[in-house]
Amino acid sequence: MIPKNDEHHAGREALIACAIPFLEQVQDMTAGTETERWLNQACGPHSELYRTLAQLVTQGVRDGWAANVALDGPIYRRSRIAEPSERTRYFSITAVYMDSRGNTQGHPGGTYRGQYHAHPYGELNMVVPLNPGAALNGPNGWCEAGWTAPAPGSHHYPEARGGAVIALFFLPAGRIAYHAAPQAQEPTHEPAA
Repeated sequence: MIPKNDEHHAGREALIACAIPFLEQVQDMTAGTETERWLNQACGPHSELYRTLAQLVTQGVRDGWAANVALDGPIYRRSRIAEPSERTRYFSITAVYMDSRGNTQGHPGGTYRGQYHAHPYGELNMVVPLNPGAALNGPNGWCEAGWTAPAPGSHHYPEARGGAVIALFFLPAGRIAYHAAPQAQEPTHEPAA
């Protein structure tokens, strides 16, 4: 029997190794609507890349090495899988688990809102629904399975609806900014002023 830590290391390494050719391909792209369209056409749920990354990160969540740091109990968890490095073309890789079922936030449609943040250099975000109808809100609307690509300078509350999703996101230079939301402003994916 393989020790659990070795299994976790092997799973994490397999995910990183699978992501490297993808990161080589997107390293000079800028997040935004055009890139989001390209990601969904070239790397969407029909692709081998999406299916393999989805399987690896879903197994990682089940095994406890991905999205294993609780932010709001078991319904909102996050973990960094890889720091930005030459190997990852200076992208970080992070997994987030969000489950809108049974939350008490009181948002329309039972949506669940996570931690407000900004994307100084943008974000490439692969969405993996864990049950039918589960979706993550992106700059171009709700995404049940596929990709969102918030542009550099965008900011928002991540939102899930319809159940549990995993977001596997890739950040240029690992840049993400967690700070208080503006008081008089609703969540947006628009570039920050």
